[in-house]
Amino acid sequence: MGNEAHAGARILIVDDEPQIRKLLKVTLAAHGYVVQEADTGEEGIRQASIFHPDLIVLDLGLPDLTGMEVLMRIRDWSGIPVLVLTAKDREADKITALDAGADDYITKPFGMGELVARIRVALRHSAKSTDEPIIRSGSLTIDLAQRIVELNEERIKLTPTEYDLLKALAAHAGKVVTQRQLLQQVWGNQHDEGDSHYLRIYIGHLRKKLEEDPSQPRFIITEPGVGYRFLTQE
Repeated sequence: MGNEAHAGARILIVDDEPQIRKLLKVTLAAHGYVVQEADTGEEGIRQASIFHPDLIVLDLGLPDLTGMEVLMRIRDWSGIPVLVLTAKDREADKITALDAGADDYITKPFGMGELVARIRVALRHSAKSTDEPIIRSGSLTIDLAQRIVELNEERIKLTPTEYDLLKALAAHAGKVVTQRQLLQQVWGNQHDEGDSHYLRIYIGHLRKKLEEDPSQPRFIITEPGVGYRFLTQE
């Protein structure tokens, strides 16, 4: 499977709206993907087990099961990348889905260009070896084995907390990591939900050390109300 286009990757669409399924199928097939459809949650779970998709596009509003139930049942046995579709005004749904194991989300109505780009990122991330000790993003290098961060081949001094936060984001490059997930990964069980201001402070510290212009970040992007996303540069 080519790393560029991921031609031939199998995508399962779980959505009860025929127009959206048709639009997605036509567009994704034109990009070289093999597409299967399901119009209910139960059928989506069944197809996930027999079609063996490389990625699932899952609408959270389904007629039988909720999209969250489908996601959690699939996560019981599979780490298939899941991109959820959410209504614009349901921010809480995005956070709940990401915390439950979704890889990304896109808000309806959405542009097909954005959806295809998100699918490429999710497929690229899932295809990478998880034991790769070095993460590269443009001029930034993170050596996980030695806990060394370099920018433009110069070592950047980070505090242990700053490093742990950067590692948590970079290890999920391209994916949204929620505030709750970051607090759990960096501070463990000693945090509570009101500690999100710590994140803003430490993200600010990281941006000052890593970004040419911290007000226009290239590496660490804020997803308002949800969390943060680490972008990889060529």
